[in-house]
Amino acid sequence: MLDNTMKAQLKAYLERLTKPVELVATLDDGDKSKEVRQLLADIKELNDKISVVEDNAADVRKPSFLITNPGTDVGVRFAGVPLGHEFTSLVLALLQVGGHPSKESAELLEQVKNIDTPLHFETFYSLSCHNCPDVVQALNLMSVLNPKITHTAIDGGLFQKEVQEREIMGVPTVFVNGQRFGQGRMELAEIVAKVDTGAAAREAQKISAKEAFDVLIVGGGPAGAAAAIYAARKGIRTGIAAERLGGQVLDTVDIENFVSVSKTDGPKFAAAMESHIRDYEVDIMNLQTAKSLTPAAQEGGLIEIETESGAKLKARTVILSTGARWRNMNVPGEDTYRTKGVTYCPHCDGPLFKGKPVAVIGGGNSGVEAAIDLAGVVKHVTLLEFASELKADAVLQRKLRSLPNVTVILNAQTTEVNGDGKKVTGLTYKDRTNDEIKTVALEGIFVQIGLLPNTGWLKGTVQLTPFGEIEIDAKGHTNLPGVFAAGDCTNVPYKQIVIAAGAGATAALSAFDHLIRTTAPAA
Repeated sequence: MLDNTMKAQLKAYLERLTKPVELVATLDDGDKSKEVRQLLADIKELNDKISVVEDNAADVRKPSFLITNPGTDVGVRFAGVPLGHEFTSLVLALLQVGGHPSKESAELLEQVKNIDTPLHFETFYSLSCHNCPDVVQALNLMSVLNPKITHTAIDGGLFQKEVQEREIMGVPTVFVNGQRFGQGRMELAEIVAKVDTGAAAREAQKISAKEAFDVLIVGGGPAGAAAAIYAARKGIRTGIAAERLGGQVLDTVDIENFVSVSKTDGPKFAAAMESHIRDYEVDIMNLQTAKSLTPAAQEGGLIEIETESGAKLKARTVILSTGARWRNMNVPGEDTYRTKGVTYCPHCDGPLFKGKPVAVIGGGNSGVEAAIDLAGVVKHVTLLEFASELKADAVLQRKLRSLPNVTVILNAQTTEVNGDGKKVTGLTYKDRTNDEIKTVALEGIFVQIGLLPNTGWLKGTVQLTPFGEIEIDAKGHTNLPGVFAAGDCTNVPYKQIVIAAGAGATAALSAFDHLIRTTAPAA
């Protein structure tokens, strides 16, 4: 199962084991069970602290295996063959069950240990999903730390019958004690906050007690990260409050156009950004969604940011870098069938639609790339573009039109998502050349029609364009003294990572310039 390079790398990691690990396999006679058996045999060969046993319990998914310590029956369970994006999750599970400590904060780890409610988590993932590992790894760690918590990570592409019975149409999808818990990327702190209901209020109280910042960055994507680094290097008191550190980059698959980095992926890029921020004295406040901004009462005074959790932060200058989110179609049925066939991530959710007809909405680069990727997995792709021609790069269009199971429909205005009450069954669109209404039978709709700025909370305070973008000048100034903005939430053209990062640096330098030229009012 593992080639020599992977074995060598894994062997080096497994040297960190401090206590024995037992791999308990539950298998049948199928091909995937043979793969699991070989995978576990390969792992066993790499370290004498690892043993393998088989226990074909009737009530356990096959194939699956439990990573535990000898003499115990709790640990981390994988149902399927965790390779692809989940190989890292497998390695971390081996290390953590084997005694290697987590890098999460001591405070958060203690919070997990103190959860007193029995929780059985199940996560359905796909091997091509770049968002799934964070969820799987967080829940695996919780099950290692707390014996009252168990977790099974399930390859949705392998257990298709269960996926259909439980109406799973997007990954990662998490269940707890048999009930839906959440879908999409979630960090450990976010999961713990949902389980420990008093956590958000406690964190808000702690945040509100912080002293005023010289510069407070709102948003944790490339613009926010660059702003934090540039501000901290000036030696001023810097804080960053983010809904999720990394921002939209976390949902990006391949990054091949950031200068000096030939190729990486979104999660790796986001992790590198966070690591760089932590090289400096930056107060990071994650999982904080901004709710309102109150301008300073007088020149040089304090600006206030309030978050959804009730936390209130004050700063002499503020940099808004809240980024953007996927644009919705805003048609009947879209909200009803979101996560029930309507999805926004072809890489994550594509495998769940294997052998089924789907549609992609949007003919730009994102839409055409999605259609090309999906064509290799699904039965048929119908791409609908509102305009009279595709907007994607010519090379992508040529590739798309060469595929036998793709249909391109131009001048198509999607008007409704159709369903049977449980899942998507098709869509309705208007042919803009003659206003004829047509329908397409399908089981999945992948929406790829651009971005909307995350600025709704700023209406009435900061000047916005008709498209909701924050209006800034060349130095990142908004219409409010001491308030700056950068990145995809602004009216700067070309929403690119490298442009956002540069804009974040500009905003930080402008904020510093404002600080040294403005006198704070007397207390």
